[in-house]
Order: sequence, then structure tokens, then C-alpha cells
Amino acid sequence: MSYLILVRHGESGWNVDGRFGGWVDVPLTGKGVEEALFCASELEGIGLDLAFTSKLVRAQETLFLILSKQKKIGVFVHEAAGSGESGTESGDEVGSDNKENRYSYPPKIEKSLIPIYSSEALNERYYGILQGRKKDKMKEKYGEEQILHWCRSFDEGPPEGESLKDIYRRSVPYLEKEIVPALQDGKNVIVCAHQNSLRALIKHIEGISNEDIRKIRLANARPVIYTLSGGILVRENAEMDLAVKRNL
Repeated sequence: MSYLILVRHGESGWNVDGRFGGWVDVPLTGKGVEEALFCASELEGIGLDLAFTSKLVRAQETLFLILSKQKKIGVFVHEAAGSGESGTESGDEVGSDNKENRYSYPPKIEKSLIPIYSSEALNERYYGILQGRKKDKMKEKYGEEQILHWCRSFDEGPPEGESLKDIYRRSVPYLEKEIVPALQDGKNVIVCAHQNSLRALIKHIEGISNEDIRKIRLANARPVIYTLSGGILVRENAEMDLAVKRNL
């Protein structure tokens, strides 16, 4: 049996400011740091083997705080990294080396290291015309019902931005190609990402309809835990207390 743990980042500065964060790099607040550390304490009983995150700092900060509680040293595995050997001859294929061979781990600390893979596939929604704007002002301009529709609908997103369907199309293939094989190999995996990229993954994993996904919201730094058993991912903490379940 292996674990898949999905975690939305801790509170960011723009969560407090009431802005649409999207692809803008916004760091955690002090409260966000505390939330990440509390999440880490909840996961102490699960030894993590592999980590995935987005390209955005609020998700990466949250992940590093969680790993620190497990006394793990996170090491980013960069897609374009070389093997550390001498340069290739002209015409050699770039990036042909295996990911596992891109680092030489010092033997004394090898067991404490955990590979981290980051991808734009796990990024938050790009909000288009709403990007970086104050939510209250956008509700005044476009109407609260319209803003809610853009943010919750599966098929339609804000103008010049992404719908949840767009996020689904980039995040779910990444899940199937990069994350599921690790689970099938018996590894415990954590994915630290964002409200909408995680909503897309949960929709896929649990077979949630386009309409019902509108109701799903994730609280900051609250783990959603699945176990892989018999080739099926099952949510382990489905019977959470009501205060948390409302946020999920």
C-alpha cells in the first residue's frame, strides 16, 4: 500500500489581501508558515519518498516546511539538468540521461534526501483579466455571480484566463504519467500545489461530475490523503470533521 497526499499551500499574502494570485509568485504569511508546520505534524506517521510541486513559491515553501518536520532534505530534480559529466559532443541529444542519475548523493545523507519534481502542470489557474486584481473590486465591476461562475465552473473561466477544464487537461496527464507510476512502485508521494490544480486532480481521482466539482474547496495546508490499494486510489480521511469538510 502506498500513500498519495494532496496539500494546498498555506496562506499567502494575497489570500489576506483578497487578490487573485494565479501565476504571480506570492510568499506565505506567518500564518501560512504555521499552517504548513501543523500539516507536517499530521503527516509525521507517513514516511514520504517523493514530492511534486508547482513552479510557484507559495507551494514550494509549504512543501519544504512539511519535509523539514520529517527531517528530509528536498532536492529539486531539474528536467534540463545534465549528469554532471563532461560536456556532450555537438549533435548529442540534450536531456537523454535518466532523472535518477542527475545527482550524486553523498552516502552519509543519502537516506535523508527526497527528490522534488516541479511542473507548471501543477500551477494555479491563470486568471486572465482578473490576475492580481482585488476580488471585491472585480465583484463590483462584473457582479458577484459572474465572478463565482468563472471561478467555480468547469467549462468556463475568466476572459483571457483558464477554466478548470484547461487545468484538468494539463494536470491530470501529469498525474497519470509522473505520479501514478511512483505510487504503483510502492512510494509514498506528496503533491503540494494549489486550489484549482488540486480540484482538477480530485475530480479525476474521485470521478466527480462537472457540476459537483463546483462545491469542492480546499482549506490551506489541510492534507487530503489517499491510499493506493488494488490499483484504486481511495480517500483515507473521507470522514473528516465538519469544519474541515466544508472547506474541502
